[in-house]
Amino acid sequence: MERREVLRLSAVAGATGALTLGRVSFADAAPAEGRPGGGPGEQTRRITGHLPTGAPDFVYLPVEVPHGVREIAVSYTYDKPPVPEGTAGNACDIGIFDERGTDLGGAGFRGWSGGARTEFFLRADEATPGYLPGPVNAGTWHLALGPYTVAPQGLSYEVTVTVRYGPRGHTPAPGYPPERARGHGRAWYRGDSHLHSVHSDGRRTPAEIAALARAAGLDFLTTTEHNTTSSHRAWEGLWGDDLLILTGEEVTTRNGHVVAMGTDPGVFIDWRYRARDNAFGKYARAVRRAGGLVIPAHPHATCIGCNWKFGLNDADAVEVWNGPYTPDDEVTLAEWDNTLVAHVQGRADWLPAVGHSDAHRDPDVVGLPQTVVLADDLSRRALQDGIRAGRVWIAESGKIDLAFSVTGEHGEHAGIAERLQVPGTSKVTAQLKVTGAPGCTASFVTDQGRLYAAPLPPSGDGTLTWQTTADYAAYIRAEVRHPSTTPGLPGPMAAMTNPVFVGRWG
Repeated sequence: MERREVLRLSAVAGATGALTLGRVSFADAAPAEGRPGGGPGEQTRRITGHLPTGAPDFVYLPVEVPHGVREIAVSYTYDKPPVPEGTAGNACDIGIFDERGTDLGGAGFRGWSGGARTEFFLRADEATPGYLPGPVNAGTWHLALGPYTVAPQGLSYEVTVTVRYGPRGHTPAPGYPPERARGHGRAWYRGDSHLHSVHSDGRRTPAEIAALARAAGLDFLTTTEHNTTSSHRAWEGLWGDDLLILTGEEVTTRNGHVVAMGTDPGVFIDWRYRARDNAFGKYARAVRRAGGLVIPAHPHATCIGCNWKFGLNDADAVEVWNGPYTPDDEVTLAEWDNTLVAHVQGRADWLPAVGHSDAHRDPDVVGLPQTVVLADDLSRRALQDGIRAGRVWIAESGKIDLAFSVTGEHGEHAGIAERLQVPGTSKVTAQLKVTGAPGCTASFVTDQGRLYAAPLPPSGDGTLTWQTTADYAAYIRAEVRHPSTTPGLPGPMAAMTNPVFVGRWG
């Protein structure tokens, strides 16, 4: 059985809205053999439709699921007509909500694959990665189409829904990672908290990611799939005393992405809003209620929908370095550095900088970059406390190590994220010790910009020392960079620190 849906432009009430189409119905449960519209023990419906440019962000297709269904299987296709250079073509995401409804932040969410796959299934005991296993209860389910971009010709789609009947099966209790690993007490711990597997648009399994994390010398990682929590239960047997695995989500909206780092296992954070909806604060609070940190990801990335437009007032940290260092990271770094002045003036709290790989598939490198956190132990809470306080530096790999501090002329001392309380005319000395960065240049950056730089020895191991005063440098942070590869821009980052604040201002 096939049905045609045509969404006409006059029916669109606004790009950030949602539209619900007509219901798809199946016959009441029939004998196990010979059901109409499908093979033995199943029924199939096919729906076709067309969306114009300016279609709502989400188009819901209600599906009446009868009693006796053990599995729902869905596949979809859409056309990709040619478009002029510089014009967005068709891209359509898909997901599903169960009989509990589609309310924002509600309990009905059952999975999302975005545009990563063209078919999925779910039942009590198993589901396609990206989707949550669980009972297939009778009632009105909703397929969610997300026309991310629509070509000038519009987007024609075809959705096929199959329900299969039989015993419902048993949903196993999820095995979630523990919140603590052995660690070394108060120490610097290395981690990568922006990673993707086959549970969203990545190509690696959790086992492959865990192996790569260990090979990179990481102490912790965070699983952050796009708009789904299905990976939270997929790491059984992969954690250990040497590797802490935190759960989270990359909340992927049309106006930017945010890493929800270290949320409680199984807690879903909604993404169906834009900046104009003035809803982000609500969901940032939901991240924190779930025990997570709010970290805007790649704020100046060039992909459609990736630019961060929600502001930074609700953030706990900001991802200034995403994957191999590129000009958009340079823009984010400069923007972040500018916010430090507001803190110097006492107008705002400062926002710590972090870096993550955002690795999806080969040849993406897990741990490029990695966030190095001073924490009291290797646990979710201790790591989050360290990040929130800014006790963080970032490195391109585990080969690089550094130590950074600022001291006063009477023995005063401050490390990363601390304040050196000295009079404005007092002399202060910044010192950076680096190992593992051959061919690089180290420098000190203040509220005036980059004021001192020197090449490291050929071995890549060296110490940089610079003397100034609190009046001359309200904060000092350190950078280690490779030689420039782009005219007019500094070289790619090898390592960087959060600042040491200097003086009695504020």
